[in-house]
Amino acid sequence: MPYTPDFVPEALTRADVDATRGPLVLEFGTPWCGWCSGAQPHVRAAFEQAGAEVPHVKVEDGPGRPLGRSFKVKLWPTLVFLRDGVEVERLVRPPNTTAISEALQRLS
Repeated sequence: MPYTPDFVPEALTRADVDATRGPLVLEFGTPWCGWCSGAQPHVRAAFEQAGAEVPHVKVEDGPGRPLGRSFKVKLWPTLVFLRDGVEVERLVRPPNTTAISEALQRLS
């Protein structure tokens, strides 16, 4: 699964995420968030450079959204890198493509 362009309302539960096998990147944010929009060229480029089939799920976050709260997301965008349902790395407001690419390499 390559880069996912759109944030979607929560489709996964924490139990779904915890049961996921292999790598997974959750990106928490919203379509109207300026920080999220600004990070998208970096996120897209990193996934394109990685060439790996790491699933990327963009989760529309906000108050009362249980998945984001379960990961204690406070700022957007927040990228949570998981392996077998366990968080191995987190980037909050990633500054550039390199930071995301390096995290993807460590995850793969």
